[in-house]
Amino acid sequence: MPALDGELVTLRPLEAGDADTLLAIHRTDEVSRWWGQPDEGFPLTDEPEAARFTVLIDGRVAGMVQYNEEPEPDYRYAEIDIFLDPADHGRGAGTDTLRVIVRHLVEDLGHHRVTIGTAVENVVALRCYEKAGFRRIGVAQAAGRNYVTGEMDDEWLLERVVLTPRKARGPVGTPSA
Repeated sequence: MPALDGELVTLRPLEAGDADTLLAIHRTDEVSRWWGQPDEGFPLTDEPEAARFTVLIDGRVAGMVQYNEEPEPDYRYAEIDIFLDPADHGRGAGTDTLRVIVRHLVEDLGHHRVTIGTAVENVVALRCYEKAGFRRIGVAQAAGRNYVTGEMDDEWLLERVVLTPRKARGPVGTPSA
């Protein structure tokens, strides 16, 4: 798969050489607070069902974005997750990453709906997601582990729906092209 370019970032499929840098970013306090500690095999083999891209800023590994797909035609959508190096927070790279991955999911893979979730207190992530066109659709109670307190916390679920005229009028059960 070719690289996906945005205004600030380039996304390319994860490579083995990215692992050490991504592990170091994942282990920062700012990321592990929301993601927990990396699972065994991260980022190469811990979630084989996820499609993962390395986020590059000026050619430097700056984070990761991943998606999982629901293939059932009547419920088809993709769910995404993202983390960036804390040094790159607040510069628009997260918003650009989300726009690029959503464009790929919609234009290249035929999805019309993309979801993302985050802890209700993660206001920085919420702001980023909303700037990328996601809207809050509800709060799931006790949906995710708070890695600081160990308790289960509520999470916002957000979605971005992109309906092209053809997709909007297609019959129920018809998979996207």
